Amino acid sequence: MEDKRILYVSSEVVPYLAENEVSLMSYDVPKMINDQGGQIRIFMPRYGNVNERRHQLHEVIRLSGMNLVVNDLDMPLIIKVASIPKERIQVYFIDNDEYFKRKATFTDEEGVLYPDNDERAIFFAKGVVETVKKLNWVPDIIHVHGWMAAMLPVYMKHYYKDEALFAQTKIVTSVYNQGFDGTLDIGMINKVRFDQIPDDAIADLSTPDYENVIRVTVAHSDAVIAGSETLSPSLTKYIESTGKPFLPFAPKEKFAEAYTAFYKEMLAQ
Repeated sequence: MEDKRILYVSSEVVPYLAENEVSLMSYDVPKMINDQGGQIRIFMPRYGNVNERRHQLHEVIRLSGMNLVVNDLDMPLIIKVASIPKERIQVYFIDNDEYFKRKATFTDEEGVLYPDNDERAIFFAKGVVETVKKLNWVPDIIHVHGWMAAMLPVYMKHYYKDEALFAQTKIVTSVYNQGFDGTLDIGMINKVRFDQIPDDAIADLSTPDYENVIRVTVAHSDAVIAGSETLSPSLTKYIESTGKPFLPFAPKEKFAEAYTAFYKEMLAQ
């Protein structure tokens, strides 16, 4: 994978948040490609429980300062950056005081989903793409991890479909069991529709539970990886029905070889 450019977009990344299936793979896979001589970038939201001082985050003024429109509201984009110690891997953080200042990731202290998680996901997707455009860094592959990153493939295939920068970019999504209970805001479909994304592409968002959100993500990806050993039968059946290139779950001791081969297969198409 030497010199190949891979952009990792994730809900959670170790060491900035606690270890779980998503955050660990969002570290292990980029590290593996980095070790192979690939060029990588990682993007994640700058949640309020990411310790800026400990991890030495600092704002990148030349990238910050633009406003992103979410559901007809102008929301300022702040970009922060840090390096994973010893790995020489840069991590970019998408920040906005309104969406990410609170001291938790997805739920309040009662475990209730934040009511604006849908808008946070839209803001995150747009923030990543706009920042990559400013960096003028053309990824060969974009690899998506976690549901907070789930809108990125949708926006890439519609909202940003005419961006020449991404004309050859392939989108790979890892699907995990780690989701959320209940639904995101029931008006989510209207907020995505506001960005001129056609109804038939996002029909599943009329009930934005975890599985439906992931179905929409998969539909807009070029390939899919099982990030968890077991996925729900209905989600597995849906992924199979799309006929997209699919990599079954690979345990930690085998994922490097499997992911590298899968990436190479995608790039050869």
